[in-house]
Order: sequence, then C-alpha cells, then structure tokens
Amino acid sequence: MSISINFGEDYLDLGNITDNYNYTPYVVDPNTLSCEIKPLDPTVALTLCLLLIGIFLLAIPGNLLVGWVIGTSRQALTPSDVYLFHLTIADGLMALSLPFWAVALVKGWIFGDFMCKFLNIIIEANFYTSILFLACISIDRYLVIVHASESLRSRQKMCSRLICAAVWAFGGALALPALFNDAIKLDSDTKRMICSENFDIGSATYWRLATRVFRHVFGFFLPLAVMVTCYSVTIARLLHTRGFQKHRAMKVIIAVVIAFLLCWTPFHITMVVDTVLRADLVGFDCAMRRTVTMALHVTNSLALLHSCINPVLYAFVGEKFRRNMALLLQRKVRQEKMLGSKFSRSTSQTSEGLGTVL
Repeated sequence: MSISINFGEDYLDLGNITDNYNYTPYVVDPNTLSCEIKPLDPTVALTLCLLLIGIFLLAIPGNLLVGWVIGTSRQALTPSDVYLFHLTIADGLMALSLPFWAVALVKGWIFGDFMCKFLNIIIEANFYTSILFLACISIDRYLVIVHASESLRSRQKMCSRLICAAVWAFGGALALPALFNDAIKLDSDTKRMICSENFDIGSATYWRLATRVFRHVFGFFLPLAVMVTCYSVTIARLLHTRGFQKHRAMKVIIAVVIAFLLCWTPFHITMVVDTVLRADLVGFDCAMRRTVTMALHVTNSLALLHSCINPVLYAFVGEKFRRNMALLLQRKVRQEKMLGSKFSRSTSQTSEGLGTVL
C-alpha cells in the first residue's frame, strides 16, 4: 500500500515510437490531457497530514508497550502471543514511515528516489504482514477453542516461529513491486515532486493490474475470509459453552472483525474503482478520476488507523495482557525500590566513612 497516489501512462498518452528512428505522428488524446494532475487542496493536505501525525503518535507508544509486555513476559508465550509480538513490529515499522508521508502531503516529495523506494517497500511489506498476522491469530484462536488438545498446542508452539518467518518472507516478496516507485516531477512550474509508481518495464497497465490483484487477494479478501470463517466457528463453539468468559471473548472477536472491516473496506473498494477507471472499463470521466484520487488519500489514512487500534483490541481489552502488564509494572517498582534502598545505604555508609576520617 503506497500512501502516495500513483499516476502512470494511462493519464497521459504521448503517442507511440516505431523502430529505426521512424516516429509515428504525434497524436494528442484530448480526454486524457484535459485531466490535469493537481496537488491536494492545502486544507485537505494539512488535515490528512495532522491525521497521519496523530496516528504516528498513538501507534508508536501503543505498539512499543505491547511489544515490551510480551517480550519481557516470564511465562511461556503462546502462538497468539508470538503472532501479536510480530504484529506490533509490523505496525510499528509502518507507523515509523508516516511522518515522511505527512510531510509529502504538504511539501511534496523532498526525500529523493532512494527513500521513495525504501519507504514504499517498508510500508508495502508491513501492509501484507500485519494483515497476515491477524489471520494467523484468528487461526490460532480457532484451534485453541475448537480443537483444544495438549499435543496440538505443543505443535503450534513449535511451528509459530516458522510461520512468522514465512509471513515476513512472503510479505517481503509481495512488496518487491514497490521498487518501481520513483520521485517524479508533478509540475514543471512549481517543481513539486511526488513519490509515485513508474513502471518502465513492459506495460504499466498490466503491472499495475497484477500488483493490485495481489494487494486485494493477499492484503484483504483472503485474510478476511480466514478471519470470518475462523471467528464464526469460534463464536458458534463459545455459544455452546458456559461461563462469563465466553461473553468477553465474543466481544473481542466481534470488535476485531468490525475494526478490520471499517478500516480496510473503504480503501479496497476505492482502489477497485480506481483500477476499473485506469483499465478503461468505463467511460473516461475526469471529475470522477479526481474524486477517486481524493478518496484514495482519505481511505488510505483511515486504513492506517488500524495500526494504532490493534494494540487496544488485542492487548488492552484482554484480561491476560492487563494482568501481565500489572505484574511487570510491580516488578519494575520493586526493582526501583531495591536500587533506591541500596543507593541510600551506600550513601549513608560513605557519609559515615567521611565523618570518621574528618
């Protein structure tokens, strides 16, 4: 997922070039040339900039706290704990790139080609991995509740770290098309730059279609299908169990699915519409293209909210996390008291020694 809105050859057709240095007549398409690429309205750009900064300020402390509690836990980590720990890493890395995109919304892209590629690879890889880790958590909860057995749990613990490595490798592979991003001049008069897709190998339309199909399948529809299936079966099993814990588990499960849908569905719907427009499957409409471009900016920012919602849904709502955090804080307080008492004793002994000497 790239925060920059990408413009390619389908917005501007400059004609074709034949071999042997024989050029075909320059033919201008009045439809595509009439749809000028313009920067965002300053008010909208500033609003989105502040939104990204706000997400950054919420996501970094939240994910650091969750990672700290899980990583320093003295108890054996369950597979869900391992997936949650890697999820916080993915969300944290994604959040670290937000200040760059926030500046780009207001000032244009000022960080050069390398940072354009590098940050897009980071955000694309973590876009895939964070959603895949959500699917892994749903599968683990399904196995624990529906197919609970000690032998299965031991096998899950052994496989969880291998699955995490596979998810990171798969997400990194899916993010490789981000190397096609470059810093491109948007306006020759203002010299404003954007960080945008620039498919210079083969057909830009085919490349864009292929990358977006992967983005929709592996970044939304497949994880959503896994989550809905696993959580539906899990809720059905919980409805047949007794106790107060089932009600809390159902609330968390429903909140997870709703948050996922609210954050990501608008972005993917807007991107599907944008893909249809770029593929010329509907008649050209400049006003609609500009509207979709604006909608991509807004829904992109909304989707990024998920990186700061995850710590709340998967950790702060959970009783186990709150208990572990309380134990960790109590341990830190005891350590500080012990250090303070040792320091006071050392100070008093030093003072007594000086008094004896004097």
